[in-house]
Amino acid sequence: MDIHQFFLGNVFHAYTFFGAHVQENGGVVFRTLAPNAEKVSLICEANHWEEIPMEKTHDGGIYTCTVKNAIPGMMYKYRIYSEHYGDVAFIDHCDPYGFGMQLRPETASIIRDENSYHFQDGEWMERRGGHLERPVNIYEVHFGSWRTNPNNPNGWYRYEELAPMLIAYAKKNGYNYIECMPLSEHPADCSWGYQNTGFYSPTARYGDVDGLKKFVDLCHRNGIGVIMDFVPVHFAVDGYALARYDGTPLYEYPDDNSDNYSEWGSCNFVHSRGEVCSFLQSCANYWMTEFHFDGIRMDAVSRLIYWGGDPNRGENLESLTFLKRMNQGLHQLHPDAMLIAEDSTSFEGVTRPVEFGGLGFDYKWDMGWMNDTLNYFRCNPFFRGTAYHQLTFSMMYYYNERYLLPFSHDETVHGKATIVQKMFGDYDQKFPQARALYLYMYTHPGKKLNFMGNELGQLREWTEEQEQDWNLLEYPIHDSFYHFMQDLNRLYLQEPALSQWDYRREGFCWIDCHQEERCIYAYERRAGQERLLVVLHFSDLQDQRYTVTVPNCLALEPLLHTDWMCYHGTVEKSTELLLAEPTEKGGQVTLPLAPYSGMLFRIHTSSEKSMFAPYQKAQNWKKSGTASVRMGS
Repeated sequence: MDIHQFFLGNVFHAYTFFGAHVQENGGVVFRTLAPNAEKVSLICEANHWEEIPMEKTHDGGIYTCTVKNAIPGMMYKYRIYSEHYGDVAFIDHCDPYGFGMQLRPETASIIRDENSYHFQDGEWMERRGGHLERPVNIYEVHFGSWRTNPNNPNGWYRYEELAPMLIAYAKKNGYNYIECMPLSEHPADCSWGYQNTGFYSPTARYGDVDGLKKFVDLCHRNGIGVIMDFVPVHFAVDGYALARYDGTPLYEYPDDNSDNYSEWGSCNFVHSRGEVCSFLQSCANYWMTEFHFDGIRMDAVSRLIYWGGDPNRGENLESLTFLKRMNQGLHQLHPDAMLIAEDSTSFEGVTRPVEFGGLGFDYKWDMGWMNDTLNYFRCNPFFRGTAYHQLTFSMMYYYNERYLLPFSHDETVHGKATIVQKMFGDYDQKFPQARALYLYMYTHPGKKLNFMGNELGQLREWTEEQEQDWNLLEYPIHDSFYHFMQDLNRLYLQEPALSQWDYRREGFCWIDCHQEERCIYAYERRAGQERLLVVLHFSDLQDQRYTVTVPNCLALEPLLHTDWMCYHGTVEKSTELLLAEPTEKGGQVTLPLAPYSGMLFRIHTSSEKSMFAPYQKAQNWKKSGTASVRMGS
């Protein structure tokens, strides 16, 4: 490692230098950074926890030692002496770059051989690029509460035990990516992994380095991508970890700075220090290089853009510089991977390449779409006419960034209610609205993310202490909703028009967005020669009929109706073609609309006219009174 570049903040492989590294000829080399320490010792199992003095090998405060009889699986800590600790002469710390840690409440690092696992996912890694023009359907998961293990006192499965269950579930339900809530080591279960102590250590709750690598490997070999949440903004305050590591604020702001602590009570990283930037961007690279993660979702990006996430305080130029450098470097190292921003601000250029003045992300969560949409569905249908354009507004700014549509864990906690519970009305009214909502989401441009439990129509808010309410599937309305989500997800994966031109203006066009009084929307999705029509009806009015005119349309082929009886609706399922009446502006079809419903059609054009000859003949017979064609939707 180039130590000078490390201190400038330009290094992406610092983890290959710092930490505990198993040597080919035996023994382990330990290195840590503690520039303001008086001295540093290693204490470890190999020496019966007796101190082993570490040598200061660089003026910047790098300490090194080699222990010949240390082996993988042994525990260790750094004993750091500093006059700045106050009442104590030293504090024992875990390794900031450690590849393994004990399960909380224990705090020691664990030696791991980072080269012991051998991936078998070469085929996936070679073809995983091109995601901008492919469907991306993400299932967001908290490993500890997706399913609980009856044979574990904490209810946890190991990484390699979760893999076959979660892979089978994702494939069955039409998800092609799994997003893991943070898996770095963290002391508090209730932080969900967003307040870390071991940034390079897979949490011991579910196993170790090799177990997590096997999880990712098995996902890839089954056609499932894996994304990991990454937290480059703040860290846990626990005194055995990064906080005041060498007795001084090394990773955080100075004590007299009001920005030292975040709104969550954690310590904010100080991104003006090069060694902190190298630590964080090396960590992001570590997960993508060593574990083959297909991307990372960066949490709380707004806190990197603005001081404290508050635009009124202005831009944090040091954090922005760090973010640009990190994203640009990660793209150079992993050009086919995803970088995703969880950002609620209106800052411009989040998904623009750094070389063109942007922040360099591939996708940005569309928090505006999420809030507008959920607020609309909370609204009494009587007032939805007034709120009508909450659902058209997103397409006014959509092409400013590359957006991803999220219904994440954040929307199912802290008194916000689950997605189904947010729907207006009583129990029976909520489900048809939720089905229509999800059809709107999955036909709207942008990649998709859905949090675990949403597909069940879960009513209880999520908690990390309890598994998903799988027993809900015993109830017909929930089971029907679950199967609706399966079918919708599969259509999303199968239909190019729903993803291929997500970020091209030709991929979407409004057919009708001025039915304020009737709460009807109609739009078209396109990709190449593929065309789909979406008709949505979000009022509670009965016996509505709607005439839609679609340019260059000969017939509509029903692909999905949210109110089909098989989904606990009221309409008998039919996929028979609906022939359009020709007009100057296009083919015209009149559709019956059930309350709170949506329909998805394939548009057949005049270029396919020959295939419709039998249907056209039947249409003519119908007009003459000699025959009829079933036109149900």
